[in-house]
Amino acid sequence: MLEAEMTWRKSSRSGPDTNCVEVGLGVDAVGVRDTKDRDGGHLAVPVPSWHRFIGAVKGGVFDR
Repeated sequence: MLEAEMTWRKSSRSGPDTNCVEVGLGVDAVGVRDTKDRDGGHLAVPVPSWHRFIGAVKGGVFDR
């Protein structure tokens, strides 16, 4: 998935002076990149994997 084919948005949990991420929605994949280093590349995962990850986060799987 090319970065230009994704529609990027900044995380609602990101503040103006904190570590920020952006999520890019594409047809076949979801991308994640650093807001402060947009040219540094991105991680792209298949949409079903992204949905499983978000479900795990919301379900508390990664809570300590």
